Amino acid sequence: MRERGIIFNAEMVRAVLEGRKTQTRRVIVPSMRTADTQFELHQQPDGSWVPMHTFDEGSFDSKGCERPIKCPFGAVGDRLWVRETWAEAGGSAPELQLYRANYPAHVPSHYENVPPAESIRWRPSIHMPRWASRITLEITGVRVERLASISPDDARSEGYPAEREADGGHLDPWLWFRGLWDGIYPEQSFKANPWVWVIEFKRVEGQ
Repeated sequence: MRERGIIFNAEMVRAVLEGRKTQTRRVIVPSMRTADTQFELHQQPDGSWVPMHTFDEGSFDSKGCERPIKCPFGAVGDRLWVRETWAEAGGSAPELQLYRANYPAHVPSHYENVPPAESIRWRPSIHMPRWASRITLEITGVRVERLASISPDDARSEGYPAEREADGGHLDPWLWFRGLWDGIYPEQSFKANPWVWVIEFKRVEGQ
């Protein structure tokens, strides 16, 4: 079993904490021999994936493939520790870490007079060390697919907002996820329809 860090924004952290998010998608970026190359992914017996290339000009055929690639986030049974925006309380509470996603709700009640969020010097998620992470996830499934092929059920597993469920789900989960994705990855939008890693996970309790 290996552990790797993975970054989630505040909205997705809250979704994980509330049990609404059990999947995440990340763009696959194999090394490309030309900027005009398009590729299809083919799974190998060892679980890796080979990008098979096709060229618009037809000067090369699809048999020219690159080295196999494996999911950089791990395999089934591996763990992910979540990186999120955070801060050290310091002062009279040196052992306390603060998390922007649901501050101050997560702060134990015996801490009084917590400062407003605006006055805290928050640290970017990319700089979070392992010891400061409060969320550990276990990978339960890894596969690849085109982004736009996501099903409504899988879109819901990406963290469909609880308030949408409460009002009868008036915004289709697929459309909600498309808007969420395009807002985060405008260069790899639904229109571009990139290949993505689909990582399924469950939260490891007791962290």
